[in-house]
Amino acid sequence: MEKSMSMAPLLLMVLCLPFALGWHDYNQALSKSILFFEAQRSGYLPHNQRVTWRANSGLNDGKVSGVDLVGGYYDAGDNVKFGLPMAFTITMMSWSIIEYGKPMAGNGELGHAMEAVKWGTDYLIKAHPEPYVLYGEVGDGNTDHYCWQRPEDMTTDRHAYKIDQSNPGSDLAGETAAAMAAASIVFRRSNPAYSSELLHHAYQLFDFADKYRGKYDSSITVAQKYYRSVSGYNDELLWAAAWLYQASNNQYYLNYLGKNGDSMGGTGWAMTEFGWDVKYAGVQTLVAKFLMQGKAGMHAPVFERYHQKAEHFMCSLIGKGTRNVQKTPGGLMFRQRWNNMQFVTSASFLATVYSDYLASSRGTLRCAAGNVAPTQLLSFAKSQVDYLLGDNPRGTSYMVGYGNNFPRQVHHRGSSIVSIKVDSKFIACRQGYAAWYTRKASDPNVLTGAVVGGPDAYDNFADERDNYEQTEPATYNNAPLLGILARLGSGHSGYNQLLPEAVPVPKPVAAKPKAEPKAKSTPNPATTSSPISIRQKMTTSWNDKGRTYYRYSIVMTNKSSKTLKDLKLSISKLYGPIWGLTKSGNSYGFPTYLNSLPAGKSLEFVYIHAASPADVSVSSYNVA
Repeated sequence: MEKSMSMAPLLLMVLCLPFALGWHDYNQALSKSILFFEAQRSGYLPHNQRVTWRANSGLNDGKVSGVDLVGGYYDAGDNVKFGLPMAFTITMMSWSIIEYGKPMAGNGELGHAMEAVKWGTDYLIKAHPEPYVLYGEVGDGNTDHYCWQRPEDMTTDRHAYKIDQSNPGSDLAGETAAAMAAASIVFRRSNPAYSSELLHHAYQLFDFADKYRGKYDSSITVAQKYYRSVSGYNDELLWAAAWLYQASNNQYYLNYLGKNGDSMGGTGWAMTEFGWDVKYAGVQTLVAKFLMQGKAGMHAPVFERYHQKAEHFMCSLIGKGTRNVQKTPGGLMFRQRWNNMQFVTSASFLATVYSDYLASSRGTLRCAAGNVAPTQLLSFAKSQVDYLLGDNPRGTSYMVGYGNNFPRQVHHRGSSIVSIKVDSKFIACRQGYAAWYTRKASDPNVLTGAVVGGPDAYDNFADERDNYEQTEPATYNNAPLLGILARLGSGHSGYNQLLPEAVPVPKPVAAKPKAEPKAKSTPNPATTSSPISIRQKMTTSWNDKGRTYYRYSIVMTNKSSKTLKDLKLSISKLYGPIWGLTKSGNSYGFPTYLNSLPAGKSLEFVYIHAASPADVSVSSYNVA
């Protein structure tokens, strides 16, 4: 009673504040959201880096462990690379592109979105040097949080932590498998060799996760304080299986979902949240899609139970279920005070895609309060995004750089300290706290596109750098938002969301990212009259147990005016696996999904071995 009376004036004040209602430029917000990922990059930055106040960082990551772990993303406002949220970020960015790549292409942002995914998957490939080894963290949250330094200056411990057969982590390996599988769909048309490589890693990681079971934070204990796996690993195993089925159409993974749905909680857990830890609502949404597509087969009764739980989640979002999500007086979904926006964007994404799945199948949402039209789910997602962009009691945009009233004191090391390109003077560990963290001024570098933690349960927000619960951004806040913004910016999707995924090939970007170590380009010997050009380059290398391994990329281009068919390549001095070609006897031909190469088109394939480049030449071909 006393508590209720003391809160009444606050609620009255909040409800009386005017909302900053207005039209939103979702396409502009999408562009800014993608740009944020460039501010989170670790490693050697590419020539086309658009966030120019950042510079190279973490260049010795993995060196002590004898593995190249340079690259990837910092998760939030710190300088640690946490594998579980990074992989979830990549999965959700990929899902956004898979569902809404066409409107992204129309907006001119598909290329940037795919670059953001590839920056992450290139790192995940490095982090998986052996079938049963996966590096899940670089840096230590405890020592990192003791310091306030630019990533370019950091002097904190960069120890690399891994899982293996003796120290398993099914949740980490499962999420990374999901990320690789989802990303393989993204690159299937534009870079088929890379897509095949990603799917190969996804197969191995799922096998690792399923065969050697355990929670990753029991093996990488330093992660417990920051990204503890509360939900365990069953949800990630189902999640990975769903993505592997979607990427490969392999019946094994569909059967896995059918046989394990009940025992692993996929059909039992009725969720009201979805995020980097708890994946059940995401699994249920994907399996409901498979059911709508008519792919369930003998597993239809089990898949229907997944479907029911997916609908429970959707109904809870719009207040039509038996247990509904909490909302602030201003209408924002509220799960917790610390970085609540992560749940808002993830749940809104699921609502968006499920709305389109239902519309494509001409279905309705079955809630306890009655049947609901799919458009209500999309309206919910729009209301959450509009709140995030400024339609709220404070009139605050919780996306940095969007609108006029956005957070200026973001809890983020890089943005809060003067750029090393402006002032190269070294900033020591504790010096950053004294000189920059405690400043009551705006950040010297605007962290454009970052979605911060957001307001509390009563729509209150304090724009203060030490208020990390509300002002710290995170990559997994932005990742699901990409898809929603692309969908809202395009109006009606205009195509069937239940048809097979076909991500468009993006328009070429102005400059290609530089590789590190520096790529070596070796033209393959060929006669001047040959209609086929072959260029080979080493794209990366790493050391494992005293041996240096190299990843080579080969691009073969049809320079003629006719279509090439029946291609046969001769490859000698090859001492490792190859992806993107089909072997037949002693020669190699087109991959199974390709039977010709049109004029002017290129085919890329890759291989890995611990030697100089293999010899690649054309044995024979026909023209049509």
